[in-house]
Amino acid sequence: MVRFNLTMKKNPFQHIDLRVNNLEEAWAFYLKILPAIGFEKSWPNKRGFSAHGTLPDQAWIVFMEDKDHQANTNRISFWAESRKGVDEIGELLEDGGARNVSGPRKCPEYSPTYYAVFFEDPFGNCLEVCYRV
Repeated sequence: MVRFNLTMKKNPFQHIDLRVNNLEEAWAFYLKILPAIGFEKSWPNKRGFSAHGTLPDQAWIVFMEDKDHQANTNRISFWAESRKGVDEIGELLEDGGARNVSGPRKCPEYSPTYYAVFFEDPFGNCLEVCYRV
């Protein structure tokens, strides 16, 4: 069995390969949301964003257009720096075209300090931005 030494990297997460029905619509939506979460480098081909840092520790998200994409109940969660950050992103979501926004709110069912906003992108993909100590 091969084992990876995840302690060599600060972030074992590598990337999200997110399916969307319409690349242009996804770009317009995520351009409003992802920079506030920390994905500060947009790619010129409108297919992704990179977070701060350098590879191999740098996280990124890429959009793959799939006209037959059907959303499911999987959820992608992103960190916020503070509860205030969750609140600010929650405000962006309302104006940015997010659907089914829930929160920001306390989530004691997860942990006593869990605070999050839950939402769907225009394609029904479930996402979350959370903070906890």
